[in-house]
Amino acid sequence: MEFCPKCKSMMFPMEGSLKCKKCGYVKEKETNPELLSRSNREEREVTVLEGDIDEGLPTTTARCPECDNNIAYWWLRQLRSADESETRFFKCTKCSFTWREYD
Repeated sequence: MEFCPKCKSMMFPMEGSLKCKKCGYVKEKETNPELLSRSNREEREVTVLEGDIDEGLPTTTARCPECDNNIAYWWLRQLRSADESETRFFKCTKCSFTWREYD
């Protein structure tokens, strides 16, 4: 796993390179990447991604509260302490409305 040198977000594999979904930074894949370990954690603001980055996200059946479409992209984020469940985010595939669900 690699992190963006500009914004420190996780990099995702894209056709022979790694791309940051937050700031758009692109890095060519290395043949022998170095391993990096970090033990301290910082709380950060959640950024909702917009544009065609969503194409790589999984979809599920979820009713959009805005347009009643029944398919949405979804992702999880740990927003609260580690002993509490993750927050599930949805983004409508039709109107791009984003909402969250707590367990």
